Amino acid sequence: MHRNFNLSVHGSITEVDRKAYNLIVDRENPFLEYEFLEALERSGAVGPRTSWIPRYLTLKEGGAIVGAVTCYKKFDSYGEYIFDWEWARAFENAALSYYPKLVVAIPFTPATGTRILTHPDYSFEKAAERLVDGLVELSQEEQCSSVHVLFLTERENKFLENRGFLTRKTHQYHWHNRGYSTFDDFLSDIRSGRKKQIRKERRSIEQSGLRIEVIEKEAVREEHMEAIWEFYCDTHSRKWGSAYLNKEFFDLMYENFRDHIVLVLARDRDRWVGGTFNIVKNNRLFGRYWGSVHRYDNLHFECCFYGLIDYSIKKGIDIFEAGAQGEHKFLRGFAAVPTYSSHLIFHEGASDAIENYLVRETEYIENLINQYNSQSPLKYLYGK
Repeated sequence: MHRNFNLSVHGSITEVDRKAYNLIVDRENPFLEYEFLEALERSGAVGPRTSWIPRYLTLKEGGAIVGAVTCYKKFDSYGEYIFDWEWARAFENAALSYYPKLVVAIPFTPATGTRILTHPDYSFEKAAERLVDGLVELSQEEQCSSVHVLFLTERENKFLENRGFLTRKTHQYHWHNRGYSTFDDFLSDIRSGRKKQIRKERRSIEQSGLRIEVIEKEAVREEHMEAIWEFYCDTHSRKWGSAYLNKEFFDLMYENFRDHIVLVLARDRDRWVGGTFNIVKNNRLFGRYWGSVHRYDNLHFECCFYGLIDYSIKKGIDIFEAGAQGEHKFLRGFAAVPTYSSHLIFHEGASDAIENYLVRETEYIENLINQYNSQSPLKYLYGK
């Protein structure tokens, strides 16, 4: 029983006390901060007329927030980056409804982090147990087929596994700081042939006439965000069609989230021509959006990887997540690492079928991670 806990469900983050909520957000998780979630809502990226309907669970004891979970009632699988379209198709073929489902995730953000927030002065297990019970209760009230917790920590995954959730393992490429003092220190961990290629790519940018600038936090100005918005629109129009985010979201990031923003911008004379929008919090850096107005050889690598590795070394960042997918990251000093999601499927037959599928998929993913890292240009992997 949870006699001391009071669980509430909110339809908007604005129904939650900002200061009390931010006290329980962990120190390396920028995407669950109140201001980020509020920007998603205020800009219309989530909420009415979207497939992301917010639900915020808060757990209180004695009036203080001691735990919270951000989740969404979802009517499709867009913007999640843990691809379950085949599961939805199997449900449909069996005359079952897969949607709506309840998803604990950061919309449009495939970044690993804590999903079950708990106050450091309280037992994670006790608070998380009540919050997970609340997720199950909410999903049944909302007539959801399942609960999905995406890009959670390994600790949370193990906790949910013990509660009957199925584990799905995928992979990304992360850069790890091994106490480097300079970019050349990092290159000393790279095999000779790939090291030469990285130096060649960086040299081509130096010789191109483009000027690369890293602009962060209070130094970010409106003109920089205008350029980022232009790049974001160009990338989405060419690759994916309609964008998930809009101009208002980026304006709100500038107004209320600037302390977490790191930009790598390229200037050609008097114009910004390419760059990346990235988020930092303490010892973790997250690459988010890239774009350019023209194609420049190797500019993508400089703005998305090398410039941010340089930044991470100078700032003492431990881990740099460069986003989803992309074998080109592996070739430039990023290690293949497992990422986790946890799934509770209420239909017993469907759950058994998905569990059998995940056994096979997990074996494939583990072999894939080992294969990538065994061929990595990083000499320290597998003792090279």
